[in-house]
Amino acid sequence: MDRTKNNKKATESNTDKPLILVCNDDGIRSEGLSALALALRRIGEVYVVAPDREQSAVGHSLTLHRPLRFEEIAPKWYSVDGTPTDCVTLAVHGKVLPRRPTLVVSGINKGANLGEDVSYSGTVSAAMEGTLLGIPSIAISLEGKRGFDFAPSAKFAAKVASTVLKKNLPKDTLLNINIPHQKKIKGVRLTSQGKRIYGDVVIEKEDPRGKKYYWIGGDMLRWEGGEDTDFAAITKGYISITPIHLDMTNYSAISELQYWNFKV
Repeated sequence: MDRTKNNKKATESNTDKPLILVCNDDGIRSEGLSALALALRRIGEVYVVAPDREQSAVGHSLTLHRPLRFEEIAPKWYSVDGTPTDCVTLAVHGKVLPRRPTLVVSGINKGANLGEDVSYSGTVSAAMEGTLLGIPSIAISLEGKRGFDFAPSAKFAAKVASTVLKKNLPKDTLLNINIPHQKKIKGVRLTSQGKRIYGDVVIEKEDPRGKKYYWIGGDMLRWEGGEDTDFAAITKGYISITPIHLDMTNYSAISELQYWNFKV
């Protein structure tokens, strides 16, 4: 048997499928990542490039002051000793993938990414990086703190991914999807970003030697923004899909600031 010919045919057939790059911020061993990759294999050729450890809340951080390393832990599965943004950048430009991805899907995150979470989330930032590179991108998160069942969320992610592959996304726009942590979901809503109102954000404590240390964090007291927000949808048992635009310019403020008479 001529294995060279067979391998060539296999490679050529794979080019007929969309190449889907899967990433996350919970790390390469996350159950959500595995469930997502498995579901997406039904609609495309899947490559996983994810951090070698948890990288939650690292935002859109890019590693510039040390070298980065890939490790192939299984066929088409790679870990990177860096951030989610590093993973997408290296996957696209690092010659690890056989060709440019058709789609980037980041998740499934353990816990929701709502409101201003998108500014901190490594999950959303991986999708942002894909969008910056001109690749349609999706971030998906499952609400909750424990007892996650990722299979339904992965199935929904594959449906959305299939639609995006067919219809594409508006320019410079990614989808931030949040799924409520309950068995019976009422439906899907297109939403805007809400706003969290936290209690004490910084917690001060003291170690056994009398030195102070701090935890950054805090419980959400409430949310604001109205009934069209991601928070409202999740609270009422709906999946929230928020289109996030990379252009953060406040265009309505430009006309107001023109009257400030800035001068050199």
